[in-house]
Amino acid sequence: MADYVPPLPDMQFVLRELVELTSLAQLPGCEEATPALVDAILDEAGKFARGVLAPLNCSGDRQGARWDSGAVRTADGWREAYGQFVAAGWNALSCPMEHGGQGLPRLISTLVEEMWNGANVAFALCPMLTRGAIEAIDLHGSATLKQIYLPRLVSGEWTGTMNLTEPQAGSDLAAIRARAEPRADGSYRISGQKTFITYGEHDLADNIVHLVLARTPDAPEGVKGISLFVVPKFLVNADGSIGSRNDVRCISIERKLGIHASPTCVMAFGDGGGAVGYLIGEENQGLAYMFIMMNTARFSIGLEGLGLAEGAYQQALAYARQRVQGTAAGTRSGAKVAILRHPDIRRMLLLMKSQSEAMRALACVVAASMDVAQRHPEPETRRRHQAFVDLMIPVVKGWNTETANEIASLGVQIHGGMGYIEEAGAAQFLRDARITTIYEGTTGIQAIDLVGRKVARDQGRTIRAVLDEIRAIERQLRGHDEPALGAIAHALGAGVSALAQAVDFIVTTFGTDVRAALAGAVPFLKLFGTVAGGWQMARAALAAQRRIDQGDSDTAFLRAKIASAHFYADHLLTQAPGLARIVCAGAPAVLQFTDDQFIGAARQ
Repeated sequence: MADYVPPLPDMQFVLRELVELTSLAQLPGCEEATPALVDAILDEAGKFARGVLAPLNCSGDRQGARWDSGAVRTADGWREAYGQFVAAGWNALSCPMEHGGQGLPRLISTLVEEMWNGANVAFALCPMLTRGAIEAIDLHGSATLKQIYLPRLVSGEWTGTMNLTEPQAGSDLAAIRARAEPRADGSYRISGQKTFITYGEHDLADNIVHLVLARTPDAPEGVKGISLFVVPKFLVNADGSIGSRNDVRCISIERKLGIHASPTCVMAFGDGGGAVGYLIGEENQGLAYMFIMMNTARFSIGLEGLGLAEGAYQQALAYARQRVQGTAAGTRSGAKVAILRHPDIRRMLLLMKSQSEAMRALACVVAASMDVAQRHPEPETRRRHQAFVDLMIPVVKGWNTETANEIASLGVQIHGGMGYIEEAGAAQFLRDARITTIYEGTTGIQAIDLVGRKVARDQGRTIRAVLDEIRAIERQLRGHDEPALGAIAHALGAGVSALAQAVDFIVTTFGTDVRAALAGAVPFLKLFGTVAGGWQMARAALAAQRRIDQGDSDTAFLRAKIASAHFYADHLLTQAPGLARIVCAGAPAVLQFTDDQFIGAARQ
């Protein structure tokens, strides 16, 4: 298995050319995020990812997490690595300073998080969920809850979880049955069962702080009757020390396709009389609060897709460079060559490389808008950037993870028969990536959210503003003499036109024929992701050409950026008109197929 190498040159290019790190550092609270400091952080994170996390990835996958009478033991080396992770302050990177965090921009933690995922996604899941718990408690928890829980969650001394799903409910949170009985002391007694709880039990930290959705006795039915509670594994004494064990247990862990080292738990609350829980915010507002965690997690899962895609690409490239097989096409020499020389291998590697670069750039642009939306002094600027973030989160989550699965599959294909053998290392990326399209709402759910809540609800205003920005980049490309930039402009223009056509269809159709609009929701998400990725690749090509024109000496790297964008335009942006056709005209083929026809086809 190839060593993971953090893609620092591309990360630094994105920071300097696509998100303007120096401008971001002018935001209140971001003044210390100078290029020198950020480079040092990324360099140290890269060393930790490569030297500590990556060596545990394969061994953790093979050994897995182990359940024994309610306790869960992580794989060998996991606990020590987590101790190093916390001691180095990585858990607190972008957390609030008032609770012990470092307060760095989300943009910086985005790139650091990519490295954790590229090196060892099963490990990275634990601090990712903790960050979501921190955000929910920080925004809506009482002063007492913040004082008790946030400093230790921020430090990583304690970890956090999300407890939404129940066996009978799945993604339908209106069907959850967990109960919360109020008590005279202001606490609640929580009872019920939750399933698919990542790191619901483990041996990495002294305490686990569960955020649990449950219903109070007089709550209305459906999603309007859900409240959110803090339910710690161990109760906390008045002096802040850990007290008695709470009535919450892990009754099993799942056997899974991938991420074997990450325990996926079935959690039982209140089997011994009721787990002590504390209300976050107001009763019956839990779903709104949980969506804070969910949106944080959805963005981070998009980063999981990015990290896995980069790791799969590095693995495939290393194999293609050292695997000697066949002769070079178009030559008379009988000499055997590395498979990297074969055109189809190069095509697959460029699909992996260019899409990974597009995902990274898009994620960073969205992360930078998160920082502006949170920190900019002008309310209208904050509102505009938040609208962009809200629009793009289902794209970063859905498009990144679907693309990561395709990239990981290409990695197996490049290895040929060896890709199907676990020892080669390619198969683990494919297995680990598969869950990312399901976590925190399947791709279909992300697409429904994008179409209904993010495009149709505001009549396409936010996405049309994005279309205008893409068209502006197209015009810049057309004004340049470089042939590669002209080719990119042509493909980007066709792509943005196709996306605009699909947006018009969604806006005009959703209110009158919602089924027709939703039938093409996933193709619409893929279309938007593909064009948005092409937008960022085009911006990268423009920036690279500008630096070449200015005499930058790093011409090999910069010309590779232009070539990667050119490939993306020719091989991926050209798919946009076909995807738009599916969105706008593909509904009848989906909706006219009756239930009886499905059943009849199955009988045949």
